[in-house]
This record gives sequence, structure tokens and C-alpha cells, in this order.
Amino acid sequence: MADKQLRITLIKSLHGQLQNIAASARGLGLRRIHQSVMVRDTRENRGMIQTAVHLLRIEKGA
Repeated sequence: MADKQLRITLIKSLHGQLQNIAASARGLGLRRIHQSVMVRDTRENRGMIQTAVHLLRIEKGA
């Protein structure tokens, strides 16, 4: 599972979110709306994604 990638896109603003939700999105490397990053499919990244899932679009990567 660790060799798979996920494309994560921030689709809603971090403004007004709880501190741990914003920190999870920033920990994934997301700073601006519509910014996309490729992250490894690990348990740690899945946990951060689950915390901020209402702000994100998740797609399977390469």
C-alpha cells in the first residue's frame, strides 16, 4: 500500500476550521484552494485525510 499514490486537492477554505483540521491539511502539503499534491497512501496520511475529508477531493494517483 505504501507504494501507491493519492492526489489530494483542497476544495474548500481552511479559514474558520478547527486548528487540528487545518493542521492536517497543511501537513498534507496543502496551502491554497485548488492546490493539488501527490501523497503516499500510508496509514498516517489516511488519518490526516480523514480528519479534513470534508475539505478535500481524493483521487487515485499513479
